[in-house]
Amino acid sequence: MSAAAGIKSIREAYGKALVQLGQINPNVVVLDADLSKSTMTRIFAQEFPKRFFDMGLAEQNLMSVAAGLAASGKIPFASTFAVFATGRAFDQLRVSIAQPGLNVKIVATHGGITVGEDGASHHAIEDLALACALPGFTVIVPADAPEAEQAVVMAAQTSGPFYIRLARPSTSVIHGPGYRFHLGQAEELRSGGDATIIALGLMVVPALEAAVSLEAEGIRCRVLNMATLKPLDTEAVVRAARETGAIVTAEEHLQHGGLGSAVAQATAQACPVPMGFVAIRDVYTKSGKAEELLRSRGLTARDIAGAVRAVVARKGR
Repeated sequence: MSAAAGIKSIREAYGKALVQLGQINPNVVVLDADLSKSTMTRIFAQEFPKRFFDMGLAEQNLMSVAAGLAASGKIPFASTFAVFATGRAFDQLRVSIAQPGLNVKIVATHGGITVGEDGASHHAIEDLALACALPGFTVIVPADAPEAEQAVVMAAQTSGPFYIRLARPSTSVIHGPGYRFHLGQAEELRSGGDATIIALGLMVVPALEAAVSLEAEGIRCRVLNMATLKPLDTEAVVRAARETGAIVTAEEHLQHGGLGSAVAQATAQACPVPMGFVAIRDVYTKSGKAEELLRSRGLTARDIAGAVRAVVARKGR
């Protein structure tokens, strides 16, 4: 699949999707924690002020109220920054939402380290591990604006708790007008038989760039967009392991507990192959521009290409 033209805001796509949902379903309500200008829930608030609730700087209360609304038959979308949604309110996610299996949709923006200058306190690098640890939660990390919009609509139509992680920066659009999001299914963006790169979120574009550069060296890489992290498309992972013999995962998250861990578990159980992990090591990051932070933590197309070369070299040993 070739990249579509343009750069768009994933957060703005979320805000517009909420308005679409609000127009067709009166049970859709939206909650925020004094960050609606950043999360873009303000777009919904302007259209449906009586169905929007700003809970202030009280993320635990935000999740508890969302749980109560879901128990009353509403479809609540609760938004704040990813670091607050999972870290500050984890007990509420666990006890009030996950354990009763309530129909709460948590859409957290500012995931990963591309929050940039806000620094380590605002860099959500553990959020996917925390969300995936919650039984019954569906976890999605869209790669671009069209995928984010469709994932939000799908979440509203699907019963159960969701955690959808969105990025702060605007991103390259890789999906054209005919794209359709399929929950729980990996998307093959590029074919190849020498190795597979599995990526999610902002790391999908660098994965595609790495595959293009490696083809010039004679290494043909399959690229999978694993937008649905949980439930993982285990079938696609195992098929990639069997058909290409080597896998590299790429994520804007700590190496443990996220995409790499899930893919490694799937391959270990069915088809062990050489694997590489492009992710943040066991450290917290510092304040800086998003591009600088990605380079400093080894989250670039060049780093992905290097990891692919390393796993291909290990094949057949």
